[in-house]
Amino acid sequence: MDLSTTYCGFELPHPFMNGAAPLAEKLDGVRRLEDAGAAAIVMPSLFEEQIKAEELAAHRSIDTPSESYPEALSYFPRPEAYRFGPHEYLEQVSRIKKAVRLPLIASLNGSTVGGWLDYAKLIQQAGADALELNVYYVATDPREPGDALVRRTVEMVGAVKKTVTIPVAVKLSPFYTSMANVAAQIDEAGADGLVLFNRFYQPDIDIEALEAVPSLTLSNSGVLLPRLRWLAILAGRVRASLAVTGGVHTAVDAIKAIMCGAHAVQMVSALLIRGPQYLRTIRQEVENWLEEHEYESLRQMQGSMSLLKCPDPKGYERANYMNILQSWQT
Repeated sequence: MDLSTTYCGFELPHPFMNGAAPLAEKLDGVRRLEDAGAAAIVMPSLFEEQIKAEELAAHRSIDTPSESYPEALSYFPRPEAYRFGPHEYLEQVSRIKKAVRLPLIASLNGSTVGGWLDYAKLIQQAGADALELNVYYVATDPREPGDALVRRTVEMVGAVKKTVTIPVAVKLSPFYTSMANVAAQIDEAGADGLVLFNRFYQPDIDIEALEAVPSLTLSNSGVLLPRLRWLAILAGRVRASLAVTGGVHTAVDAIKAIMCGAHAVQMVSALLIRGPQYLRTIRQEVENWLEEHEYESLRQMQGSMSLLKCPDPKGYERANYMNILQSWQT
């Protein structure tokens, strides 16, 4: 069975890989992913705040940053809490690239346009084959209009594309007002891939200490549904490749995502629970399903359930919405 796919210009034997997560932090984990047959390796993110904190430490004696950024950085983990500092991250890129033969996708996580984006070029020089720009920003200022957020993201993509020659995928939030328009603008800015979606982890509250506390909950198949919707809407309408991340726990989940238009399937929570070898299980189960349903290749299935195949997408969306509301039985 031909499971091959094309993602961000890479011809891959199949679409299954890890997503940005601790699994790829150490060489041992990377080798386990390679042994499990991952199509590519996605590294954890290097954060904008890490880079700015290092720059701030270097220049504190000669320059006083504006906008109270030192105070803002105090809310973030201390530098030693990060598994890799900026320079260590570059060294790890180089080590992983020498250790495995798979395409290596590094990751930058940030929310603003600035000098920290210069690290994209350094990551390329360290040996990364591609870069995932992980856009994570919670809009809390009621005076900040939505179009300003979109414009900043598009500018970030443009700045990175001017800096590097390797493919750049953009990992998006699901909360834009007009996701299709945002995707189109990022596509026009030169993004080689769109990754749907970033998970916005919600903090809990300690009612005794009166403080917010981090709360990490692994995903389940239920969080896949918004991703399926937007994969289906965007498939065939943007030049960029599409990847799904979040909610893929079974072969059925993966098949749904590919039918909606995914070129790559990134898995995190399922691999943290079951181990990297679960990638091989998913790949085999998808192959078995394709053979049982008489498909000749994965590409034959890819995008078959996208809205591009529907004669009246807007009418279909409204009809589906009404049918769901009427489906509840007491």
